[in-house]
Amino acid sequence: MNTVGPMLYEGKAKKIFAAARPDQIVQYFKDDATAFNAQKRGTIVGKGIVNNKVSARLFRLLEEQGVPTHFLERLGDREMLAKKVTIVPVEVVIRNVVAGSLAKRLGLRVGDAIRPAIVELYYKNDALGDPLVNDDHLRLLNVATPGVLRELRDLAHRVNNVLQPFLAERKIRLVDCKLEFGVYHNKLILADEISPDTCRLWDMVTGDPLDKDRFRQDLGKVEESYQEVMRRVCD
Repeated sequence: MNTVGPMLYEGKAKKIFAAARPDQIVQYFKDDATAFNAQKRGTIVGKGIVNNKVSARLFRLLEEQGVPTHFLERLGDREMLAKKVTIVPVEVVIRNVVAGSLAKRLGLRVGDAIRPAIVELYYKNDALGDPLVNDDHLRLLNVATPGVLRELRDLAHRVNNVLQPFLAERKIRLVDCKLEFGVYHNKLILADEISPDTCRLWDMVTGDPLDKDRFRQDLGKVEESYQEVMRRVCD
């Protein structure tokens, strides 16, 4: 059994603890919920349990399909053992359907399919509100080389190509997904989590959101929607 050491970091959705091995960490998933760059705050009861279990299932699926991730083992309801990575400060969003900020920025109709999927890059910086950036901006900031950016895009499409059909079989439409990557032993791998917090997930029959948009937009039935995603993904 892995011993949990001191807390290394606390973010909006997780606490990170040292593990027994120096190249590993333990992620603890919280019920805290934030939106609009933490301008809106609240609690989604049981969210941490759902996100841990859903992330573990999807990380296992991706590993089986040859996508490298930081996942090692789910230790408990809220704890996940993972490889300790150096996070690349770039949020990679892959979009299959027009929604959210994309619709507002470009005047596109919400719900229209995007074929093929597109990738957007955001600079991870809370003080700046995680701005949308392009390759030139990231090169100017010395955040990522052109080679790393190509690899980030390739990995994002590989993740999308695995998750889309898996979720569609469970009557969930993967609208978009925010991915984070890190470097582990000089290799770029998927990190963080994949959950209703980081993905837009719509019921394929009703079109209803099953994700954090229910919290963002005060749609109600937030906990029930998270539980429904867990049931479909993990059962």
